Amino acid sequence: MGHREDLLEGAKRCLLEKGFARTTARDIVKESGTNLGSIGYHYGSKDALLAEAYIALIEPVGDGFESTRAGGDTGKGGLERFQEVWGNVIRSVPEARPIWMMTLEVITQGERLAGIRELLIQAQRQGRSGLTALFTGIEESEIPDEVLESEGRLYTTLLNGLMVQWLFDPESATTAEQLTEGLRRVMERARDEA
Repeated sequence: MGHREDLLEGAKRCLLEKGFARTTARDIVKESGTNLGSIGYHYGSKDALLAEAYIALIEPVGDGFESTRAGGDTGKGGLERFQEVWGNVIRSVPEARPIWMMTLEVITQGERLAGIRELLIQAQRQGRSGLTALFTGIEESEIPDEVLESEGRLYTTLLNGLMVQWLFDPESATTAEQLTEGLRRVMERARDEA
């Protein structure tokens, strides 16, 4: 590996061990076996490197949300797909707990992590796009903006709330079945009122 890859791998290890706020440039250099100048040369800043390392850590977690989808399509739609995807999300929590905890760190300490926060805000659209594709079955490149900006934001909001519940108290956290039943009831009520 070259310095760029070594830095990224070192930053990933530091994030998993220390999180964003406690990881220093010197920690990354020590963990990667590189030098301080290589951070600026390859990534521009420590914050940019940490943001890229975080994205590299979270991408495989998102890929696991579709683990039961053979060939990219379950053949299921509507509530059945909704429940299946949320079940996959929930099953990812124990293994990905350190990564979800880093996400909460960014959310709760955003002001202290201004450079990282801004870089991750830019990556949110990509995350919304991936979630929307999972729930709708539409290829990411073909998702209309209005779907991304409405449904994608809904799925992201649900993901963040569900993640917090499962990290805080898995015993009382909402299940995929409960989430689906809640949505079914809301849809029925809306239909009855129409």
